Amino acid sequence: MYRPLLSLFFIALISPYLHAQMNMSQDSKMSMQMPGQNDKSMDTNMEMNMGGPTATLSENILRHTASGTDVEPNSTTPPMFMEMHRNWMLMLHGQASIVEQQQTGPRGSDKLFSVNWLMPMAQRDFGKGELTLRAMLSLEPATISGRFYPELFQQGETAFGKPIVDGQHPHNLFMELAALYDYKLSSQTLLNLYLAPVGDPALGPVAFPHRASAGDNPLAPLGHHLEDSTHIAWEVVTTGVTIHMLHLEGSAFHGREPDENRWHIEVGGFDSWSGRMTVTPTRDWSAQYSIGHLHSPEQLHPEEDVLRQTASIAYHHAWQAATFDGLALWGRNHTVGTPTNWNGYLLEGQALVQNHHAIWTRIENVDRTTDLLGASAPAEETVIGRVQAYTGGYAYRIHHGSWGTADLGAQGTFYDTPTALRQLYGDHPVGVAAVLKFQLGK
Repeated sequence: MYRPLLSLFFIALISPYLHAQMNMSQDSKMSMQMPGQNDKSMDTNMEMNMGGPTATLSENILRHTASGTDVEPNSTTPPMFMEMHRNWMLMLHGQASIVEQQQTGPRGSDKLFSVNWLMPMAQRDFGKGELTLRAMLSLEPATISGRFYPELFQQGETAFGKPIVDGQHPHNLFMELAALYDYKLSSQTLLNLYLAPVGDPALGPVAFPHRASAGDNPLAPLGHHLEDSTHIAWEVVTTGVTIHMLHLEGSAFHGREPDENRWHIEVGGFDSWSGRMTVTPTRDWSAQYSIGHLHSPEQLHPEEDVLRQTASIAYHHAWQAATFDGLALWGRNHTVGTPTNWNGYLLEGQALVQNHHAIWTRIENVDRTTDLLGASAPAEETVIGRVQAYTGGYAYRIHHGSWGTADLGAQGTFYDTPTALRQLYGDHPVGVAAVLKFQLGK
């Protein structure tokens, strides 16, 4: 029961630093100038790195506020802290949610836990380009007891040597340690390089912990292991090119998903690859298609390689009194050398109204496999049914201060059980969760 309170400690630990660093007024920050920059270019750079909307895809790439080298719409405004220190632009993102989850049905269970992450960043001009250093850290190995939190119909990875069934594993302490370099060929043309002992290859959309469309939903999508589970991968190298509204990338990385020791960094060598194309036709829209070959990703099926494909369309728009973020996503795993395919479809959105009311939804239609049977599952993984999950939630902003925001709310998820699993789950199990979320930055 004490572990979710570590999230509060996570925030409190850095609050004095944030208070001191953010004392500098906006005027004084805007008056600071990097060597070689005029006032106009500095204003543009400051707006970009403070999370304001960007005019071009190149500017969006350069701010690097999503996971890995992922891209959200140019108009997205991620919350963060920022200040200049000598030639470095320093930024900090982070959030922590304390969740009380309860579920009905024969397999339903309850738990108090916390999901959380913190992302410090530093950027500076370097030669004819921009250097970015970024880390992402999480205390979830400590704030999620028993090595997973309950989530009906979720599957993937292991806890204490057994398959995780109806639960979601925690993230690692080190979610990302990366260096990025973007070489500027012109104002809208970049060459991109991403190096990370632990990071996110070019496969899938922006990972769910960072998506604006899932900002207040603390639970992982059921299709996580079909869509964006590679957002924590080992030994990642990504190269790319950005030309006007087009971003092309290729990655090499280690394909095995993290083991149960969530406190360390693993090694293994390059054995997997991926490629991704991202297009931003307007400031409010972005779309991506990606494909990757994952070598032995699952500990439960070490002999299986997986070919993964994803496609997604993201949308962001701001009105005077409201903002909206949405995502439509498809993910598919194909077990190489077999006829086995399983698909996941997701539609999610979140609106912030009058800066106080957050409303969100997530709708999923996801294939489930024999791994849900746990110990009685056959050795060969096959699809046994498709689950529908319908989530709706609301939160009220109870605090908006210099350090960030706090939202208090709740969500409910209603499931439609496939025929083959109704004896195990019942026809329509339900999950409800109370959520207290802290968000750093504005």
